[in-house]
Amino acid sequence: MFSKFTSILQHAVEALAPSLPLQEDFVYHWKAITHYYIETSDDKAPVTDTNIPSHLEQMLDILVQEEKERESGETGPCMEYLLHHKILETLYTLGKADCPPGMKQQVLSFYTKLLGRIQQPLLPHINVHRPVQKLIRLCGEVLATPTENEEIQFLCTVCAKLKQDPYLVNFFLENKLKGLAAKGAANVITEDMLKGQDCVVTDTGQPVQPEETSSGAKQTEEENDLPQQADDLSSSLDELSVPSSPEALAVHPQGDYNLVNSLLNLTKSPDGRIAVKACEGLMLLVSLPEPAAAKCLTQSTCLCELLTERLAFLYQALPQSMDPLDIETVEGVNWGLDSYNLKEDATAFPGKRALISFLSWFDYCDQLIKEAHKTTAVALARSVRERFFVGVMEPQLMQTSEMGILTSTALLHRIVRQVSSDALVHEMVCFILGEQREPEKLTDFNRHPLRHRLIEHCDHISDEISIMTLRMFEHLLQKPDEHILYNLVVRNLEERNYTEYKPPCQEDKDVVENGQIAGAVDLEEDPLFTDISPDTMLSNQEWLTASPPASPDHPKNDGKTEVHKIVNSFLCLVPDEAKSSYQVEGTGYDTYLRDAHRQFRDYCAVCLRWDWPGLPKPLEKCNLEAPFFEGYFLKVLFDRMGRILDQPYDVNLQVTSVLSKLSLFPHPHIHEYLLDPYVNLASGCRSLFSVIVRVVGDLMVRIQRIPDFTPKLLLVRKRLLGLEPEGPIVDHMTLLEGVIVLEEFCKELAAIAFVKYHASSTP
Repeated sequence: MFSKFTSILQHAVEALAPSLPLQEDFVYHWKAITHYYIETSDDKAPVTDTNIPSHLEQMLDILVQEEKERESGETGPCMEYLLHHKILETLYTLGKADCPPGMKQQVLSFYTKLLGRIQQPLLPHINVHRPVQKLIRLCGEVLATPTENEEIQFLCTVCAKLKQDPYLVNFFLENKLKGLAAKGAANVITEDMLKGQDCVVTDTGQPVQPEETSSGAKQTEEENDLPQQADDLSSSLDELSVPSSPEALAVHPQGDYNLVNSLLNLTKSPDGRIAVKACEGLMLLVSLPEPAAAKCLTQSTCLCELLTERLAFLYQALPQSMDPLDIETVEGVNWGLDSYNLKEDATAFPGKRALISFLSWFDYCDQLIKEAHKTTAVALARSVRERFFVGVMEPQLMQTSEMGILTSTALLHRIVRQVSSDALVHEMVCFILGEQREPEKLTDFNRHPLRHRLIEHCDHISDEISIMTLRMFEHLLQKPDEHILYNLVVRNLEERNYTEYKPPCQEDKDVVENGQIAGAVDLEEDPLFTDISPDTMLSNQEWLTASPPASPDHPKNDGKTEVHKIVNSFLCLVPDEAKSSYQVEGTGYDTYLRDAHRQFRDYCAVCLRWDWPGLPKPLEKCNLEAPFFEGYFLKVLFDRMGRILDQPYDVNLQVTSVLSKLSLFPHPHIHEYLLDPYVNLASGCRSLFSVIVRVVGDLMVRIQRIPDFTPKLLLVRKRLLGLEPEGPIVDHMTLLEGVIVLEEFCKELAAIAFVKYHASSTP
């Protein structure tokens, strides 16, 4: 109580006293602080009961006022005094000793305000960045301390300064030589720091005499008296058992980056606000363009290890089994907004808190990699792959428990959807698919076991696992990484050895001229498809005016079969008696045209960077004698497609969705293999069109055995569209639903073929 009264009285005296020159005032406040340590006998009283906080605040105000009164960039006598008398070094020592109690908070706050409020560059000065570096080491040593808030404010202020002037980061990359030099001079530094010695240190670290400094300011009587007072301060500090500086200047590993280490420690804080601020500080540091900092970040800190260890820990904290729908529908996760209240959440499910924590941290890692310097990004992404994907997720995906497979695949699907940084996308792709780029062989399933296992799961005995794995591949195909499509499909089509080259005979010419397959009706003559006649389609469809522009990589191919004949081939595959869409409004072909146009434009934008050819490789340059294997991915999809009449509706929707996505890619061999009905297939080879032809042949036989087939088909379609209420179970439901999916899929393929042809032929 008496101390507080003294402080109030002192402020009143200062207000009434005549104003002193700034430097004298500054020295007065500093001397008042040193007098406390010389004269005090009670080192247990908290710092808030002393005048120290007030004096520190006054010193800051003086420095700010001095800077405002001088020209930009000019150092005033008060700042010179602070630098040359190593006031920051002394404050660091007092803060480390936390003497009096609470002094560490005051020191951290002083450093933060000094760096934040002073505009001139301070960090290049050795007597600033050296004590700043030492103070950084004190931050994050113990979690949940009373100083955490001040620690994170201080660290983030330093990070912001480095973001403004990235070259300054080099002052914070300690190396072994600096450590040895510091150790050798430790006793001198400690003594000089406390005694306010005449010898000062320049920015280059060289000792010079006061008359050699740039200050030019005349020594005052108060300054001449300081050494004697500092001797008293030194002995007082010894009595208070202040730890000496050699500990703080111990040798560090070469390239130590304490700023990163302290922030990493604070990301573990139980206070969510502190943890988020620490994450923001790391985000600033990894984005610095300095190569030395990026190298040090990845080689001399635990950044990669700690990020991925926490990722693994949070993943392993998830329940062993979770409803895939819960994983899919949990709200959008943002790493900086990981707030969750179980009591307020009406849609809570077991493990939701843990799931949000995992997805939030994964989002942070992803964003960190996206913002990071390329060197850092590559190292971080590789660490996530090795320590998390391979070390933790792969055993889960390779297990035999159906529930475990379903949960881990749903989590992988969520990760595939969420990841956005190029480096992490690529590492994830290599984890899932491997790095092989040569054509597949039937004996290759051991080359990358995880890839083969995941593809096998697309045709799993459990429909849930099949659907989830197919959805994962569907979203994987939409990621902007060329290796995905090349590894799954393109590498097996490069030699076009699915074709059989033969000179056209008269019979082939007749087929091509008519544009018909057996039993097909020409598009213009079929009354069921009058809504897509060239006249109405070209005049009414707005999408035609916004078609993807033609590019040099995709010139018009005059040798292509006319597009309406290809469209006709797909639309007429399903026999009339198996069609039902024409009897239901809003299920026309034009809907697929609009969707195909939009999606193809998006796919073209992604693929332009991949340097794909615009035309198929000439047959005379292809190795047509090599055995053809479509690859495991297409093999499973074709096998599934071949069973479309006997599979559940949801499975069929997912299989056709993946195949339509593949068909949209603007690679000439993909287009030929999946969308050209007239390609001459080599013996023993199949294409998407030939698979559908076989399905239709089977359908024609089975229709004959089902009474009232067409009415039943129409009823099922209306129920699927919600136009009819659910009623008694219809016989042959799986077959009828399969026929509906088949008809819609053929319309979708026809629309994709038309849009791709239109885009390639637009001048």
